[in-house]
Amino acid sequence: MLRSTDTRKVLLAGICSLILTVGLARFAYTPMLPVMRAETWLTEVAGGWLATFNYMGYMSGALLAASISSLHTKYQLYRAGLVIGVLSIAGMALTQDMVLWSVLRYIAGLSSAAGLLIGSGLMLNWLMRNGHRPELGIHFGGLGGGILVSGLVAVAMSALALDWAQQWWTLSLLAALLFIPAWLWLPEPLPTTAQATHTQTPPSRRWLLLMVAMYFCAGVGFVVSATFTVAMVEKIPALAGWGNWTWVLVGLAATPACFVWDRVARRVGDMRALQLAFAGQIVSILLPALSQHPLLAVVSAALYGATFIGIVSLTLTVIGRYYPANPAKAMARLTLSYGVAQIVAPAITGYIAEATGSYQGGLLMAAAFMVVGMGLLWKLELSSK
Repeated sequence: MLRSTDTRKVLLAGICSLILTVGLARFAYTPMLPVMRAETWLTEVAGGWLATFNYMGYMSGALLAASISSLHTKYQLYRAGLVIGVLSIAGMALTQDMVLWSVLRYIAGLSSAAGLLIGSGLMLNWLMRNGHRPELGIHFGGLGGGILVSGLVAVAMSALALDWAQQWWTLSLLAALLFIPAWLWLPEPLPTTAQATHTQTPPSRRWLLLMVAMYFCAGVGFVVSATFTVAMVEKIPALAGWGNWTWVLVGLAATPACFVWDRVARRVGDMRALQLAFAGQIVSILLPALSQHPLLAVVSAALYGATFIGIVSLTLTVIGRYYPANPAKAMARLTLSYGVAQIVAPAITGYIAEATGSYQGGLLMAAAFMVVGMGLLWKLELSSK
């Protein structure tokens, strides 16, 4: 294990961990969904349920992270998440059994929680301990990078005419390569007694409850597009066969977005920046709900990538700043609401799509929740003045 404090290697480890555990273990399912539906028995409803099981695993991981204070234990769970992330991807190629697929997606959700929640908490701890700004913009670039990588790989695999199982095997090989720096270059945190003591008073319970409700709304808005974007694009005749490229566009927009939203937050404040991100994502959700025009679908994908990543990075960075003594625990508690939303919304959207032949109902539902979330952010902004 690397024990130096080489900043670039540590940041690269964090980025690789997010690409592996979130970009591939979670997001690769989105471009894989159309090919699995075409080449296996998978239906709209079953596809929605597999996404739901993934978020059940994510929520279980968030619960686990919220219950643990030991940094040593969190570090071990982070490493376990890397291992099960690789295994969950490879396992998808070995079966077409719904029960096994559900278990594998659940395990992949645990991996995502380890990478995003525990890994981000460890990264924030390292940044603060080594005198860096407590911002996670560079680290969260791995989320957008994961989408970009999964989309580009999906395009390449489609060009090579790989079947659905061969595509999962290819993704697992890439995950194994990312595993190496993610495992080796994130140093184990120092014992608690060797770290600085944080004395900042945490915010009120009301403030936290408003944040929890806001993040629930964000979870609904996020998951519908995250799960079904490629499938929605493939339903547009002019864009048939371009679904994976649309997912690449989401990743291209998301990769630099964390840096941009960090700068926006510095200028206008965290809550106002979050409101702007919410507004942009509402537009990205409504465009495909109200029109099948191919240009609007492309604009929607880019806007979605640029905004959802901002909501995640800004929210978790705010939580990290307000709870410096144990950021991972506070992040996990907030993320439970995000996980609940992501358990319910994909299954509901799948049923709506199956019944109506369209994703419009699910999109309108997501947009409505995002509007409520903007209202909660307005209250949070007022309470902080």
